[in-house]
Amino acid sequence: MLNTTGSKPMQDIDEMGDEHIGTSTETPLRADAFEMDDELKMELIAKHFKEIMHILGLDLSDDSLRGTPQRVAKMYVQEVFSGLDPKNKPDIKLFENKYRYSEMLVEKDITFFSNCEHHFVPIYGKAHVAYISNGKVIGLSKINRIVQYFAKRPQVQERLTMQIGNELKEMLGTEDIAVVIDAHHMCVSSRGIKDVNSATVTSYYSGQFEQEEKRAEFMKYITLGK
Repeated sequence: MLNTTGSKPMQDIDEMGDEHIGTSTETPLRADAFEMDDELKMELIAKHFKEIMHILGLDLSDDSLRGTPQRVAKMYVQEVFSGLDPKNKPDIKLFENKYRYSEMLVEKDITFFSNCEHHFVPIYGKAHVAYISNGKVIGLSKINRIVQYFAKRPQVQERLTMQIGNELKEMLGTEDIAVVIDAHHMCVSSRGIKDVNSATVTSYYSGQFEQEEKRAEFMKYITLGK
């Protein structure tokens, strides 16, 4: 097999993708990742995607395909990978916990769409998040926005789960955070093993949620109404 990927054989790279290996809790980004503005990024992505389509044998003079490189470029930069850019991070405002609410707050069934960083095909599912206030609370919609921000980048599910948990812990100033993600991976269902029924579940527990009793209470709330 012709090796066009550098030092690692293509077979090894394929196996790493199929095994869903993650290398870091931080999204791997170059130091100069944001020196180029969005307009130039879209221009270059469109140019290169046009070449990919050409290599695949597609006729870009067809009305249906002519604008596809530009559409893909815009989608990548402004939508599905917009979470890569820190300028798109949600502006979070905290409020005093004036009600003195000391139990867990659960935001469940947060629908998200992401993309597998190994094959650039969709990951989609539900995120369930809980925290116990340490004096500050956050608007409910902001929890959803944090999930969406980290989902909108090339991901592995384990990293996504940890990034959401770590961000909430830092933002809210509390150790008491729980995150569970239940997701489907198109790299499993549409290629490779082609298993359309399996799902992947990952979790993040810190503070009081490391206790079995608190985890069980959290899981009970997740399943309410199902």
